Amino acid sequence: MSTSDPSDGAAEDLHKNAGQEVIAVDPDDNEQGLVNRLDAHTGEGIRHRAFTSLVFDEDENILLAQRAADKRLWGTWWDGTVASHPVEGQSQEAATRERLEEELGITPDQYDNLQLTDRFEYKRYFENAGIEHEVCAVLKLTLTDTTLDPDPEEVEGLMWVPYEHLHDNPEFYRQLRLCPWFEIAMRRDFD
Repeated sequence: MSTSDPSDGAAEDLHKNAGQEVIAVDPDDNEQGLVNRLDAHTGEGIRHRAFTSLVFDEDENILLAQRAADKRLWGTWWDGTVASHPVEGQSQEAATRERLEEELGITPDQYDNLQLTDRFEYKRYFENAGIEHEVCAVLKLTLTDTTLDPDPEEVEGLMWVPYEHLHDNPEFYRQLRLCPWFEIAMRRDFD
C-alpha cells in the first residue's frame, strides 16, 4: 500500500497526514518538489521545509505551547509557540500568521514585528513513531495584545516563561520535555 496517493482511502485511514504534502528541500532550503507529509516523517524521512515561531510578550517572556496529546510526533511535548510546514507557494511569514490564528487565535493586529531571524537543518527520531528531518526557519514576534483563544485539537496547555531564564537555564525546564526543533531554535542568536 502506498501512502503517497491522497485519494487512496487506505492512506487516509493510516493517518490524516497521508492526505497532505510538504515541500522537499536541499540543505540550503531550495525547493526539490512536493512529497507526501506522512512519507516525509516516517522511515528515514525526507528533508522538508518547516518553521517554528517564537512569540514573546512585551516583558520578554516567551509563550510555550504544549502540543496536543494526539499529535503523531511529540504529542504533549512543549514547543516554542507554533511550528508547522508552509504549503506550496506560501512564505514562512504567511504560514506563521495562518498557524498563529488557527492554533491560538492570534491575529495580525496583535503584533506588527513578525520577522524571519534564522534557519537551521536538523534530524531527530521520535520513539518508533517517526522522524523530523527539516530545514526549519525561525520566526519571532512580540504581542502587544496577549489575548489567546487556543484550539484544543492543537494545544494542550500554554505557559509564559521568562525567555532569558529558559535560555540560560534549560536544565530547570527539563521536566517540560521541549520539542527538539524548539531546543535548537532557542539556543540560536536571533536578536
